Amino acid sequence: MQYVAIVTILLIIQYMAYMMFCGFARGKDTVVAPATSGDERFEKAFRVQMNTLEQLMVTLPSMWICAYFFSPLWAAGLGVVFMVGRLLYRQAYMKDPATRGTGMMIGFVANIGLIVLSLWGAIGQI
Repeated sequence: MQYVAIVTILLIIQYMAYMMFCGFARGKDTVVAPATSGDERFEKAFRVQMNTLEQLMVTLPSMWICAYFFSPLWAAGLGVVFMVGRLLYRQAYMKDPATRGTGMMIGFVANIGLIVLSLWGAIGQI
């Protein structure tokens, strides 16, 4: 389970970095809070941050359920795959949002894997 804990912390660090990038992109007086629009670079960073947050709501509980009922190594491995997908997603989105598909799909497939293995493992315990 320590691998799942390590991946969880790494995912939290990745998300915190995306929060910081979003804050930096807001810039001094460029996009004044509470506004969330007005500067393209900020809007991209904001969408990366929010999309990652939305996905983490699926990833983190699924990863821990998968670890408990199926396999900690599979859970941690799929968590790493998700994290790499999110990194590729961010890099693509910041350059051109239309190219974000590969990173998004990597993370999405990792989440599907976590959900399926979680359910399989839990049902197998009945």
